[in-house]
Amino acid sequence: MKRMSVSQIFLLAVLVFLLALTGIWAVTAWNSAGDIQMSKHGWIALGLGTFFSLLIGCGLMALMFYSNRSGHDDKADPFRKGPQPPFT
Repeated sequence: MKRMSVSQIFLLAVLVFLLALTGIWAVTAWNSAGDIQMSKHGWIALGLGTFFSLLIGCGLMALMFYSNRSGHDDKADPFRKGPQPPFT
């Protein structure tokens, strides 16, 4: 297994810090709402919005993978026909 370089460790630390900062912000924003109650229609809208966002996201990802596997991307980009450089 390859060891992580100093720049990769720094990047990982910054990303973990941003994740923690986002979590703290989310908890603070949630608690600042106080005693505000969401109606039944609000919960329905939140649930439907979440469901359809996930449905569209998963559908687009599935179409992207299908397009890549079926060769449609190769037909659309004629400049990729040359030899591919090796991965390092």
